[in-house]
Amino acid sequence: MKITIEERINKVGDKKTIRLVYWNGSYTDKDGKLKHHRKREQLKQYLYADPKTKTEINHNKETLELVKLIKAKREVAAASGQHGFTDINKKTTNFYVFFNKVMESKKSNESNKNYDLWQAVLIHLKRHYPDENLTFEHITVDWVKGVKKYFDTQAKTKTGNPISSGTASSYFNKVRAVINEAYAKEIITNNPLKEVSGIKPITTPRVYLDMEEVRALVKTDCRYDILKEAFLFSCLTGLRWSDINKLDWSEISEFNGTNRITFNQKKTTGLQYLDIPPQAFNLLKGLDRKGRVFQSLRYNSYMNVELLRWAMAAGITKHVTFHAGRHTFAVSLITQGVDIYTLSKLMGHSEIKTTQIYADIIDSVRKDAMHKIPDIGL
Repeated sequence: MKITIEERINKVGDKKTIRLVYWNGSYTDKDGKLKHHRKREQLKQYLYADPKTKTEINHNKETLELVKLIKAKREVAAASGQHGFTDINKKTTNFYVFFNKVMESKKSNESNKNYDLWQAVLIHLKRHYPDENLTFEHITVDWVKGVKKYFDTQAKTKTGNPISSGTASSYFNKVRAVINEAYAKEIITNNPLKEVSGIKPITTPRVYLDMEEVRALVKTDCRYDILKEAFLFSCLTGLRWSDINKLDWSEISEFNGTNRITFNQKKTTGLQYLDIPPQAFNLLKGLDRKGRVFQSLRYNSYMNVELLRWAMAAGITKHVTFHAGRHTFAVSLITQGVDIYTLSKLMGHSEIKTTQIYADIIDSVRKDAMHKIPDIGL
């Protein structure tokens, strides 16, 4: 860091105020103009603009010596990390470069399997703040608040819809993790997160179908056969769109008299083994059994619209998305008495609390549980 002394003439023109300027690197803005990172400290000292008397000359000389001493003290303080500054090589660390390093460490860390999520966060951050020269000098409380507001109210999905509160919370937590890491490595000495709370996700109702509604879909024609087969496969296996879309015949094999999928989840990258029920396997119609199972399946607005049209034609008024198939699978098993731990494994959840959401929405299961209390003779 560089510290300079700046003199400014007052309005009357007879005196100069003195301040220190802290220079901490530079960057190029979106218009290609060079901008400097700097902040100023006003000193309670002054100089005579045009010293004439011996007293005024001595005053200026003594004041300048004092200012130089203050400057030297500030330079030592800046080097040692006081006043919010650290070594210039740390403070001017590029935020996005550091973010990438943290992200890559998560990719190699088996305990954190959300690499794709980290990439999505980085894409959104660069939409919000596209300057590739972003350094930790910019990571202030206001900057963090701006990122929080962006995720909470402005960020959109690929289809142009606002991201969910759960996604916003997860994205912002990744940014918080990077800032905390920078603080731990003493790249910044003041952690702005102390003044900014996280985003609290809002629990939204899960749309799912009961078995009568699923049977109605089976009997109803769909414009795209591949969409019908894939959605019903999700209802019977609990697989996400991303895992069904990439499902390959090489991942399907026979095991103990049944068919099994051995695959890495697209979302979490976790390895999973999933037995395929016979009626679900009957939906797989690849003749040569090579390559993608659902080869003509595409994610686009036409498929989404047709999914809703198909559901309405079957007499279903719920807002059905492809993910409703996964919810349907979970709720149907809970209703049939499958325990939470087993369901969690089948769903590929890393935490039981994620699966617990499905148990909370089944009133009939809670009602049956309460009637299982033994008779105590009252």
